[in-house]
Amino acid sequence: MQELTTVNGLVLKTLPSDEYDRRVVILTAERGKISCFAKGARKPNSVFLSSTNPLCYGTFLLYEGRSAYSLNEARISNYFSDLRSDFEGTCYGMYFLELADYYTVENNDEKQMLGLVYQSLRALEKKTIDSRLIKCIVEIKSLVINGEYPGAPEKEDGTSYDESTLYTLSFIEKTPLEKLFTFTVSDKVLSELTWITTVLRNRFFDRPFKSLEILSDL
Repeated sequence: MQELTTVNGLVLKTLPSDEYDRRVVILTAERGKISCFAKGARKPNSVFLSSTNPLCYGTFLLYEGRSAYSLNEARISNYFSDLRSDFEGTCYGMYFLELADYYTVENNDEKQMLGLVYQSLRALEKKTIDSRLIKCIVEIKSLVINGEYPGAPEKEDGTSYDESTLYTLSFIEKTPLEKLFTFTVSDKVLSELTWITTVLRNRFFDRPFKSLEILSDL
């Protein structure tokens, strides 16, 4: 009898496969980013209909084949239901999933990226800090985790950043994930962080993100 593999993770995206199946991309703590096939998941009465949607976090039981996984069971512990009911919040969340999909690879240790995205979704749902700040934190910390963060770029006009902005950048860079979304900033600092992340995004991300394009139009 074929043994089951258990992974804990977050659904990043789903794609149609055949007439009723889905290919599900999951960012896991155990095996990095993986793809699995959920048979019949697109049928209205499928047990996988809701549990294979993006933003679902939980435990997934898989059969491991020669070239792909097959989903046997999904035990979802967090659907982020409140976030799904907020269009703008959903767009931010989907952008974070796109960013995670961009950076992560299969069979690599991606626990930090998984933790970053999960904590960012929780912060979006709680609405205790500005979503724009959460976005800046995620973008900067993603660069830090993946060894690409260069520090603050020089301003075009040659002026200096606010000291609070430099402190915030250092805090984001050095603070553990579980304490990352615990602060607020002034409008001036948020404006500088937004400019910094725009420059860094244009420098390091070599493709556009659909969710970010939608956010820019809101």
